[in-house]
Amino acid sequence: MILCVHVPTFGLALARRDRPDIGDDEPAVLADKPDRGRVIEVDSGAHALGARVGHTVLQARAAADRVHVLVHDAQHAHATWMDMLDALDAVSPLVDDSGEGTAYLEMRGINGDADAWMRRALHALRGFDLPVRAAVAENKFLAYARTYAPDDNIGKLPLHVLQIDPRAIERLHLLGVHRLEELAALPHGPFVRRFGKEAAVWHERARGIDPTPLRPRAHELQIDAAVFGEGSAQALEQVLFALRVLADRVCRDLERAGRATNTVKLTFECENGDLREVDAGFAQATGDPRVMLDVIRAKLEPIVFDAPVTGLRMQAMQLEECGAVATLFGQNGADPQALAVALARLQAATGSMPQRAHTRPAAVLERRYGFEEFRVASTSSAVLRRAQDDRGGAQDDTAIIPQLKLLTVKEIDVTMNANAPQRVQHKRVLNCAGPWRVDDGWFHDPVVRDEYDVLLEDGMLCRIYRQGSHWYLRGSYD
Repeated sequence: MILCVHVPTFGLALARRDRPDIGDDEPAVLADKPDRGRVIEVDSGAHALGARVGHTVLQARAAADRVHVLVHDAQHAHATWMDMLDALDAVSPLVDDSGEGTAYLEMRGINGDADAWMRRALHALRGFDLPVRAAVAENKFLAYARTYAPDDNIGKLPLHVLQIDPRAIERLHLLGVHRLEELAALPHGPFVRRFGKEAAVWHERARGIDPTPLRPRAHELQIDAAVFGEGSAQALEQVLFALRVLADRVCRDLERAGRATNTVKLTFECENGDLREVDAGFAQATGDPRVMLDVIRAKLEPIVFDAPVTGLRMQAMQLEECGAVATLFGQNGADPQALAVALARLQAATGSMPQRAHTRPAAVLERRYGFEEFRVASTSSAVLRRAQDDRGGAQDDTAIIPQLKLLTVKEIDVTMNANAPQRVQHKRVLNCAGPWRVDDGWFHDPVVRDEYDVLLEDGMLCRIYRQGSHWYLRGSYD
């Protein structure tokens, strides 16, 4: 058995609750913005007067005279709904969050009957002062539909209970189908062929069939802070001042939760309605507002907004338990946070993430290295591993391994003697190692050559190779 808890037009109901000056019988609509916004929810009174979801605020006012236009506070609505879901945990540990305003609870094994479950759910949500409905059924859709049918007569409900596209509802009205029982009476095959495969779900639900499983929500910690409707910021310093306030709030919440964050997600709402999202990552998980602001400043320096910023939100992502591994004698290593700030500034200046070279196995010298994004975390981890290796035992510093430095390839003159180089660019060869046959790339860019390491009379140790009848200088050893 599944218990459905539903608040019709949840956002509008919440906005009405916070406006006690608006009577219950007065029509109202919910818009995403106060002036140039669009209607996202409509109550029955405004709908009867002609206001519709998708109208602009001006269209809604023209269609429904004296309608109240309320503005949706997404942050407040989300926080309230999360609190309601937490309250429902006292009714059942398995709660399916199906969007703000609708939740399903698995009641199998819970003491009591359907009436007791509904009373328990309504009592748990009583403090929110919202028009909550509750119903119990064998599947999710039936439970949802019964919140609109107190007399349990599901067939008499209108088609909008199916939560389908209004244009599809208009087409069904043209065919004389206005209620669920009329839709259920249609032949399944012809109906699906005419309206598409999604119509099969409509037809099944109209007949009380819904195999959708209940998916309990995962309990997660969300830490964020936002500021909206408190003026506008036109300069970077003004934005940074507001971000400093949000960073302090977020870090206080992180400290209380004993967590640190690897990334913060910034959302900027502009006066012209544009939304801009910026992610700022840190070298290691942090709860320090100064570190956050240093990285955020570097991220924002190259960004230009087309209009003043009217709203900000900072959300902590990728939370970790507090504490970071640190070496006792790490003063010679780079500060990972300072390195993260430098990388952010380089990325802002160049438009791309800095890269680092790394070695890899390959037969050809040119293919023994590649490039990857410079990751600060991997750098600090490498420093830590190196420190751990150093503690494992002393290293032999007497063995010096020369490093090959690749040079720009150029053709050279080489004189041979008994299948070994005797002179290179008219310089005598004192010692020679090789040849090493390189045969690589059978299908793409084949390479077939013989390579030598030669020590010249001027002390230069270099790598040369013969390809065909030509000789080339490839690199020198430091």
